[in-house]
Amino acid sequence: MAAFAQSAPCWVDVQLPDLEAGKRFYGELFGWTFRPDGPRADALSGGRLVAALAAKKDGRMPTAWGVYFATDDIKASVARVRAAGGQVITEPVPAGRDGVLAQAADPAGAVFGLWQAGERAGFRKQNEPGSFCWTEVHTRSKERVDPFYEEVFGFRCADVDDSPPGAPDTDEHRVDFRTWSPPGTEPGPDTAVGGRSVITDAFPAELPSHFLNYFNVADCDETARTVQRLGGRVTEPPLDIPYGRMAVLQDDQGAEFAVLQEPVS
Repeated sequence: MAAFAQSAPCWVDVQLPDLEAGKRFYGELFGWTFRPDGPRADALSGGRLVAALAAKKDGRMPTAWGVYFATDDIKASVARVRAAGGQVITEPVPAGRDGVLAQAADPAGAVFGLWQAGERAGFRKQNEPGSFCWTEVHTRSKERVDPFYEEVFGFRCADVDDSPPGAPDTDEHRVDFRTWSPPGTEPGPDTAVGGRSVITDAFPAELPSHFLNYFNVADCDETARTVQRLGGRVTEPPLDIPYGRMAVLQDDQGAEFAVLQEPVS
């Protein structure tokens, strides 16, 4: 069973109106295969567990990818969420023998999960094509959420200018980004497991705070073309960033995710 550092992202799943349509979409996009797990479907890449797809029980629930952070004491994590000004959406509940989960929101409303492992630690594959590689919260309220994530997860933080290559060196074009490294590590790109990005005025005012989850791909541009062919959308076309080439996409039911092609070494 793979072990995850305290506070590291360890799992992602997506809530969809049509589970079978989701299996067809992601099966062709990422080459995933699926096995039933109650009302959900485990997704596997090369036979290794990478994610889960679930049919929405309530049409009012968002169609969205969610991320879970590892904790060895979920009750203590939930208490820290409340103490730091967040909201507990779902109290800790056992998921059979797999583990215990809870859902929470930061002070600006971005939703995330907590996972205390039982027989299932989380991903069996990550940072390889067809699997999770990164998560970041997008918010307009960094002054409220930065201390929240440090208090709840003990993240060690580093601020970086994540502007695309060649962008003008002005406040208007500079990207305000903070990386998160697990407790006990030296903060920086070598240890970062996620981060915080600021939603600027360039985005619609109704865009809420949210987590954006990334999947590693071998070819960002081809993945974007495949998404369109399968009925999805490209919301941010492929572009080069300091960490490779990325795009923000939506599946054919509206769930948003990002893909990252690592730079050639």
